[in-house]
Amino acid sequence: MRHVYIHVPFCRRRCSYCDFAIAVRREVPSARFVEAVLAEYRMRRDRDEWSPVPFETVYLGGGTPSLLSPDAVATLLEAFPRAAGAEVTLETNPDDVTRERAAAWVDAGVNRVSLGVQSLDDRTLAWMHRTHDAAASRRAVEILRESGVASLSLDLIFALPESLERDLTADVRGLLALAPDHVSAYGLTLEPRTPYARWTDRGVTAVPLDDRYAAEFLFVHEALGAAGIEHYEISNYARPGARSRHNSAYWQGVDYLGLGPSAHGLHGRMRRWNLRNWAAYDRCLATGTDPLGGSEHLTVEQATLERVYLRLRTVEGIPPEDAADLVPRTRLAAEQAGWLASENGWVRATTRGWLLLDALVTDLTTL
Repeated sequence: MRHVYIHVPFCRRRCSYCDFAIAVRREVPSARFVEAVLAEYRMRRDRDEWSPVPFETVYLGGGTPSLLSPDAVATLLEAFPRAAGAEVTLETNPDDVTRERAAAWVDAGVNRVSLGVQSLDDRTLAWMHRTHDAAASRRAVEILRESGVASLSLDLIFALPESLERDLTADVRGLLALAPDHVSAYGLTLEPRTPYARWTDRGVTAVPLDDRYAAEFLFVHEALGAAGIEHYEISNYARPGARSRHNSAYWQGVDYLGLGPSAHGLHGRMRRWNLRNWAAYDRCLATGTDPLGGSEHLTVEQATLERVYLRLRTVEGIPPEDAADLVPRTRLAAEQAGWLASENGWVRATTRGWLLLDALVTDLTTL
């Protein structure tokens, strides 16, 4: 286990599109959260009988990890031995960034920050139920740079309802002006039981057509590429040397430890996940009970499907030793259609192939 993900569920407000496992709290129980997570860490280590080795990546995601007190972040990170040069990522909302907090994060070992900008249009941010405005994003970037954060990733959402009249060109231009090391660009998806879903059901708004989704995906690809930011994974872009090492471990199918409510972990072909609800998770750890929500042992077929899917999400694609798992006639048809490309035995999805990835992977792995 050289990679650990810690899910921090707390948020001030649920975004209009969010179906993540979160707990909306005015007051965040930072000390109790750290106590629970470290209790789970000890439990996993003892029950699974593995010895801790220096972690290569630690990722605090959520939710909103920046709502934890700086002392709690430091205490949490101190518990995980890290290799020299380890990547330590903290997700934060722009309005949580202050000079004091940023300095404390850096002192605690955070060297990479993922900032939830999403848009630089205030009307769009209000529709999303975000708690910040565009000015807060610009201010946060300035503070994080001055505080010595080594790598800064900015989030961007595209494929918003047309009724918002969001100017994606202006948003991308504004994002590039902030000189990010890394960009995560996600197409908005409609999830059940979210405000976005309710608005759609009532006809207040409408989901963008597939053609518009594709056009915006390709626009972001071209604009960031022209600025020297490589599209290295379907939703991620990086300047040279700034790829997310933690997320890259997922895409390579590497084992990782997941801690916190709803967190997933992988060991070989065994996947496990925790209870989603923070209160239920906390009760389990307080009584020494495993907060396990479920587990599954992947079959060979499931593992193959997952490996193909994850590898094709990356710009490198599938290595020669795994290319034999692909259905030959489907692979040939996809290459002729321009959705796949082959070079030196590697098989990768083209940019347009990424838009069809779900259906493509199913066809590539089903005889």
